Amino acid sequence: MLPQEFTMRMENWLGQEEMAAFLKSYERKRAQALRVNTQKISLGEFLRIAPFSLRPVPWAGAGFYYGEEERPGRHPYHEAGLYYMQEPSAMAVAALAEARPGERVLDLCAAPGGKTTQLGVAMEGKGLLVANEIHPARAKILAQNVERMGISHGLVLNEDPEALAERFPEFFDRIVVDAPCSGEGMFRKEEQALLQWSVGEINLCAQRQVKILDQAARMLRPGGRLLYSTCTFAPEENEGSVTSFLNRHPEFRVEQVSAYEGFAPGQPQWVCGAKEVEHTFRLWPHRLEGEGHYVAILEKYGGFKGPSGEQNLLRRRKDCSLTARQGTLGGQVKRGDSRRTSSRGKAAGRQAEQEAYRVYQAFARENLRQTPQGEPVLFGEQLYLMPCALELSGLRVLRAGLHMGTVSKGRFTPAHALALHLKAQDALRCCLLEADSSEVEAYLRGEALPWEGEKGWCLVLVDGYSLGWGKAGGGLLKNHYPKGLRRQT
Repeated sequence: MLPQEFTMRMENWLGQEEMAAFLKSYERKRAQALRVNTQKISLGEFLRIAPFSLRPVPWAGAGFYYGEEERPGRHPYHEAGLYYMQEPSAMAVAALAEARPGERVLDLCAAPGGKTTQLGVAMEGKGLLVANEIHPARAKILAQNVERMGISHGLVLNEDPEALAERFPEFFDRIVVDAPCSGEGMFRKEEQALLQWSVGEINLCAQRQVKILDQAARMLRPGGRLLYSTCTFAPEENEGSVTSFLNRHPEFRVEQVSAYEGFAPGQPQWVCGAKEVEHTFRLWPHRLEGEGHYVAILEKYGGFKGPSGEQNLLRRRKDCSLTARQGTLGGQVKRGDSRRTSSRGKAAGRQAEQEAYRVYQAFARENLRQTPQGEPVLFGEQLYLMPCALELSGLRVLRAGLHMGTVSKGRFTPAHALALHLKAQDALRCCLLEADSSEVEAYLRGEALPWEGEKGWCLVLVDGYSLGWGKAGGGLLKNHYPKGLRRQT
């Protein structure tokens, strides 16, 4: 049952005829979709092997609707990161961002990771992707999804937007702000949004959006693109928030791009908004197959044009050097740790990193044909490869790039994230499993598998795509699938 005040508001804006179509959309079951990870598998190959009935999502080139009775979340391909299950309207945001390889991109309110991983795939593993989430529990889910999709050039932070703006002024080429909102567009999907709805909540969200957008503006380069989105119908949070932002930031303007079929224009007259917000987009559930969404594309002008590119990304390495050496990830590198480190301490940190990387290289020579590239950084015993040298001291960091593994007492244990990043041709030894086999189910439960090959670390594959690690010896492949991900019997 929709709140009466909500329906009154909507009818006032839509009129009786369109309101009838809008209400009828709530009688339909919501559309379900997945987005193919084209960094791991081509669209053609996925469509050839996918055991689901699929139809294209018009505004997302790698997005597909799947049938109501199907359960892609239980298939081994999901654990291999071949696709991400995502609400179809939500795919429009990262698609409109048009992130490019070599850029610096920030997803400021990133959990659970749908838009982050879509941006990462568009960047083809090149450049720098920073995914931030202020809520710690949601940030952990974000980190897990970034890992599962095999993204190597992404950092995951758990920070307040203001702290990031202090650290990264005019740093990013593109910023996505999928802002916290009243969630009216998710009423069919999330009952909690329906129960918590009120006009007071709408106003609180609009105030919160002001603060987030102001910090995003500080971090965007001139010539950069800011994508603002919500999953609500409330004009106070949509056209109203954008109009307020434009009034505070005359260096921004609404960028006009062609709409996809089914996208409706913004409605400035609903909140006495700026006329140019007509060029923003509303996604209505009665006009397309998806939930309610709003998207505005904002350009910051004033001199800089085009992407920073990889050369610009790396050219000021001295100014972007990493100084956070101690501690472990997942919240222990905290704000306040940004004290100056002595030259002796820095030298010791660099030496520890170099030694850890040598231990990793010894592992790689024995087990890999080729290895990822990046800036090695050590947090406690955890070795990461960052896409570029970057100042992270004083920030809460969950992932500092690609997690390579653990270095302890001169031994290297590879991380699950490294397995999911690698391809079959990267490993010297592989264990080949089929998606419909009992062996792959046993592996996902954490069980050991029979093994007749040589000893050493093996990349476990499902139909040729990486799923995790196993270590061979004594006629068995010891299971190294993470305990927290294992399926129950």
